Amino acid sequence: MGIVPRLGTGVPFIARGAELAQLRAALDRARGGSAGTVLIAGDAGVGKSRLLAEFVADATAGGARVLVGRCLSVGEAGLPYLPFKEIIEQLRLERDDLVTDRPALTSLIGRGGATVSASADETNFGQLQLFDAILNVLAELADDAPLVLGLEDLHWSDASSRDLLSFLLSRLADQRLLVVGTYRSDDLHRQHPLRLLLAELVRLPSVERLELAPFTAADTLAFVVTLADGGIDPAVLADVAARSEGNAFFAEELVAASASTPGGIPPALADVLMSRVETLSPAAQRVVGAISVTGRRHVTHAAVRAVVDLDDGVLDAALREALQHHILVTDDKDGYTFRHALLREAVYADLLPGERVRLHAAYARRIVELQQDELAGALAYHSLRSNDLPTALAASVRAADDAMRVGALAAELAHVEQALELWPAVDNPAARAGVDELSLTRKASYVAAAAGHPERSLAYAQAAVVVADRGSDPSTRADVRRQLTETLLANGRWDEARRTIDEAWQLVADAPPSSVSSWVLALQARTSWAVDDDVSRELATRAVEDARTSGTAAAEADALVSLAFTDLRRGGIERACEQFEEARRIAVRAGAPLVEQRAAFNLVTTRYEQGLLDLAAEIADAGAERASALGLTWSTYGLELRWMRAMVHYARGSWDDALTAASPPGERVSDTITALLAASAAIINVGRGRFGEAERDLVRLRPEWHRDTQIAQLAGIAGAEMASWRGRPDPAVALIDEALDSMRKESTSGWPLGGIRLAALGLGAQADAARQARATGDADAEARAVEAGTRLAEYGRTTAERGIPRADSLGPEGRAWLVRLRAEEARLTGSADPQPWRDVVEAFGYGEVYHVALARWRLAEVLVTGDRDAATAELAAALDVAERLGAVPLADAVRELARRANLALAGAALPVAGLLTPREQSVLELVARGYTNRKVGEELFISEKTVSVHLSRVMTKLGAASRTEAVSVAYQRGLLADPAVG
Repeated sequence: MGIVPRLGTGVPFIARGAELAQLRAALDRARGGSAGTVLIAGDAGVGKSRLLAEFVADATAGGARVLVGRCLSVGEAGLPYLPFKEIIEQLRLERDDLVTDRPALTSLIGRGGATVSASADETNFGQLQLFDAILNVLAELADDAPLVLGLEDLHWSDASSRDLLSFLLSRLADQRLLVVGTYRSDDLHRQHPLRLLLAELVRLPSVERLELAPFTAADTLAFVVTLADGGIDPAVLADVAARSEGNAFFAEELVAASASTPGGIPPALADVLMSRVETLSPAAQRVVGAISVTGRRHVTHAAVRAVVDLDDGVLDAALREALQHHILVTDDKDGYTFRHALLREAVYADLLPGERVRLHAAYARRIVELQQDELAGALAYHSLRSNDLPTALAASVRAADDAMRVGALAAELAHVEQALELWPAVDNPAARAGVDELSLTRKASYVAAAAGHPERSLAYAQAAVVVADRGSDPSTRADVRRQLTETLLANGRWDEARRTIDEAWQLVADAPPSSVSSWVLALQARTSWAVDDDVSRELATRAVEDARTSGTAAAEADALVSLAFTDLRRGGIERACEQFEEARRIAVRAGAPLVEQRAAFNLVTTRYEQGLLDLAAEIADAGAERASALGLTWSTYGLELRWMRAMVHYARGSWDDALTAASPPGERVSDTITALLAASAAIINVGRGRFGEAERDLVRLRPEWHRDTQIAQLAGIAGAEMASWRGRPDPAVALIDEALDSMRKESTSGWPLGGIRLAALGLGAQADAARQARATGDADAEARAVEAGTRLAEYGRTTAERGIPRADSLGPEGRAWLVRLRAEEARLTGSADPQPWRDVVEAFGYGEVYHVALARWRLAEVLVTGDRDAATAELAAALDVAERLGAVPLADAVRELARRANLALAGAALPVAGLLTPREQSVLELVARGYTNRKVGEELFISEKTVSVHLSRVMTKLGAASRTEAVSVAYQRGLLADPAVG
């Protein structure tokens, strides 16, 4: 395999915390006089070099000396001692005296007498002199400072370097030395010379191995999202993440080429992948090509034998060769598969078109001969690619049924869509497929909705209406419109949904009660809820009666949910909850999971709005688990349940559970779903001070605000809170205004109630601006902030008056944000009255632990000049919650206030436990004085480059984009003493 380009320093370092910790621990032991070795193994491109680079920077910043040598792929013999020559050359530039005093070292780098070689006439004595010289010079260096010796790409090492490495590692004892080597595990075939050395080295007590596995699915997605930096469609990124299978280099190449070769393999990557295959014998290459045709599935030995015309002995040898060179691996089904899916893609793309068709046809014939129903998907795949379209159509329909039986929604949708694509290309398709076009189209709509693709579901539902109107009976045409209505509602198109369900009713209005008419009435009740409560209640009551007459329990349950809504609007909250629960039980008995989820979601939402957070969390957890068991996590209400689970756990302070609920899908779903979950997670990441991660997500989310008002609201909240914590009130207010505008455009009432919270946050930002203006004596700036803040306060109160809550009045959360609004208004004018913030503490006391803690911090700000004991008690309570939640910015602010006020608060002297290292703190303090990097280095006796490394880490930890901003944030968060505070 050729040289894989090394990941550049601009590539994000993600998800290697445990591995980096292992290296740091080894270095700590070496600092204490216990020398050691860590051998980092992993596939090409998995990130070995990047891990080593990150560790080297970390070690250098910590005061260790680092020397790094690299091996190169230059043939079997290699270049004798190449990595050690590099190391001695580096050492000569730093400590020439250590090299010139040792003739063996000067000979090694060609600066003395005869150059040391690895030829046969080299004496054992001369080699021993060289080995001893290197060991001694490394030991002497380690006496001055801990020493890290990095040896990269040992799989390309020559025999002399391997001998020297064995000598060094076998003599490690009490030196302050750590050796870190990297090698490609996928390059070590059975006869590779490094295998024998590794078997010996791992027996040494000072040697440990670090297996660098590919990224997990979630980490891979985070990696490619960061690489793309918002410039690539999320669906494309999800595909790139899946195809890369956790390999950092593959992901980087695929992201870089996503615009020019979408779905394909970049030429540079294909060359790297194929270079390994091209070293195989012709027979092995032929076998590997045949296996690539099977797709990503495994292939049995019998299948390979059936399609490849080779003698058994030759076939066995070819397969063994491919396995030894790590092109193929065996799986748990005693079959063969490619070590990496991209390698299969590259091999498949390299086949001639005729070869592909011939091999696909051979596999299809074998599947037909086997007569195994579970191979319908494979038959569809091979038949399509061998141009047998009738067989491909029939097999696609059967494969969809197979996928449905095992709950594989994505596969089911893919097979149904393929069948629909083939439909017009096949004569008499209904006879071939065993199903009519209308049924297949409706199925596509149902499956797309369940699989988390509401937009595709809508497209198929609209197509089904066209097909039905060609000649179906009125009842069928009405039922198809009922399905379309549900997909329109899932996509937030309420006006179209009302018109469509009214059309459906016209088709069955004169018919006796039936399943169709019951469902049509139930959907009419649902679509009328936002227009007229009385009409909705009448329609829901008729739907229940019709459903009971016709025995349509699912429609009855759906209508009961709509009836419960009208009870909510009339103040009958407990009655509504009873009906939600009754509807859920009926839906479970009727086998109507979508209705069951709708009932569960509304029950969760109602309990949440009542402020019964523990009960809401219990219902949300059970509902989300049930949706997952049904395979409907990404259906309309499956998603709503998952989102509400995140919101409930965020409110009650179980933030880890909230982040789990808001984690990325890990599979291809609608962009709306991905954006909603990312916006939910952003609030928690901001609360925990993970500003870099939150900022990346918020930038990526901005084009998605129009998809759902909740996306705009959550992104606005997260962005405004982050800007406020960073001391940037103006961007916070601008983001609030933008979010409110977006929400109003999409709201049916024009006054979405989420605007109360946003108005309070915006008002808080204006209060920050007013306080800053007062501190600098800028009366004009203060007046502008007060005027703008007053407008936001009025907007929040007007929203509370004109907005339409689900129940008859605002619940505890809405009322609490109104109280917060009043408190922020008092802070806007510089009021010293503590009562508004006491009211906030009480208002959020129903269970919103984070906002209670925030209010206690603000309350303490007011109390500190008059009642220091009370202020201390409030700060202690706030700090306890902040530390439990991991709410770093709040904890920083609490400690900073305690420090400025000289309050005896436990831990207040430490701005953030463990946030900055002592050296980073020292660098930051000098930068705050206006020192340049060079001046900082001179002051601290470290290099200018090391100062830059420290400063970069400080900026990352503080979420700052510049050194000036880092200083500003540090003052605000109490990491630096504020000279203005006495």
